[in-house]
Amino acid sequence: MKIIFKPLNKLPNIKRKNYEYVSLYKTGTRHRFTVGDVAKDLRREVGGAGLSPSIQEWDFCTLAMAVAAADEAVPRAKSADGWTRQIEIEVALRHPAIWKPYLESLEETFRFLTGDFWKISVTTGGLEPPKPRKRLDYSGSCVSLLSGGLDSLVGAIDLCDDGEKPIFLSKIVNGDSDKQTEIVKELKAEKRHLQWSFNSRSTLAGDDQTRGRSIIFLAYAILASSSITAKNGQRKRIIVPENGFISLNVPLSPGRIGSHSTKTTHPVYLDGLENVLNALKINIEFIRPYQFRTKGEMLIACKDQELLKKLMGNTTSCGRFGRTKTHCGRCVPCLVRRSAFLARNVQDPTVKSRNTGKSYEFPDLGLALLDKKSSDIRAAASSIMLVERKGIERFIGSSLAFCKSEEREKYKCVVERGLEEIKQLLIEHKALWSIFTVIWICIRIRLRSRKRRPEKINLRLLWRPVLVHGSAPLEYLKILRI
Repeated sequence: MKIIFKPLNKLPNIKRKNYEYVSLYKTGTRHRFTVGDVAKDLRREVGGAGLSPSIQEWDFCTLAMAVAAADEAVPRAKSADGWTRQIEIEVALRHPAIWKPYLESLEETFRFLTGDFWKISVTTGGLEPPKPRKRLDYSGSCVSLLSGGLDSLVGAIDLCDDGEKPIFLSKIVNGDSDKQTEIVKELKAEKRHLQWSFNSRSTLAGDDQTRGRSIIFLAYAILASSSITAKNGQRKRIIVPENGFISLNVPLSPGRIGSHSTKTTHPVYLDGLENVLNALKINIEFIRPYQFRTKGEMLIACKDQELLKKLMGNTTSCGRFGRTKTHCGRCVPCLVRRSAFLARNVQDPTVKSRNTGKSYEFPDLGLALLDKKSSDIRAAASSIMLVERKGIERFIGSSLAFCKSEEREKYKCVVERGLEEIKQLLIEHKALWSIFTVIWICIRIRLRSRKRRPEKINLRLLWRPVLVHGSAPLEYLKILRI
């Protein structure tokens, strides 16, 4: 199947078999047959912001919208292995010829991002960039991504404290827009804040693992950078404030390489995009100021601790936050968030949700293990024990094969320190004890069913976390009837 992305007036009147059609930048509800649409409000938003992006910048944005929409639309369940898809798209650009030599590089970059095989072709017929009635001067020194998360808050505070005048770029997500506005208001940067939405409607079944979503954020940042004039041939800076542990996102177990290990700000992905864009004279540089820091270290080193203390509780980290407007408390981003507060030696200030009245759906990580969906906690615990027994190199494996030799030690150390922060959180919740209790009980049940003697199991290995980290919570023991 092939997905065609074109302006509404360029779409055919007759639908071809095995083709899907998506209208670019305009709703497709009035077409002769059912089509999807993507970014129907973006031209109005960019023009309203007084920006005048170049044709290359606008064409890249169009490509990014198509990739993000296809990633959301094509279901993974129908693929051969239930995960890896073969996605073929055709995108109408204003100047497609200059992109053709770089499509293979983009396909490899998007393959790294989403884990799929991409086939991209470009054709004529794309829309011109929006032309504002009046071009606005934001007097910005750089563009900084502002998601409303904890890392982007620290990045915003540090930039302003350094005397920078960043243009803050936010993608509107349900539940986060007010948090983004609150941050820029406290930083007195309301006039340098852009909030743009992303709408995608498809005729396909869809996929809820939106690994390609970061391409939207970066494309918007490039559009925002069009208001900055680079001096002396320098590249325009786009700040990506993400801690190194999450950015690398080393799989916590071999089985988590696909769905659980996203690469939205991974150095390989960002460097791949940057190389193509600079070759096309879109002179930008993705700056990762915290690539060698953990989230806890970011909080500790933040340059305005009073402002951080005031705002950090009303930030979002959870990947499942949009469903209940409550942090789940047990996914990897939540574990990293909670461990960062512990590393900073501050009581978790996460505000309670209006929907549930809770800061976290699963506040007690020891008890959360009883839920069958708490795989992230179990994976984190097993990774920590692997590092203790086999060392950090065994855990990392080939995950750092991309980096230069002089950087490898720094990347390795940030992974090790990030795991150590999570370890202290699990110790605090007695979750390391609990995970191995569950393992021991499962083994006993299995042995009884096979009528084998339990003496043959290495009890010392299983019970070592008990001896090191103390006893389990009383409630947990009652539930397990021990």
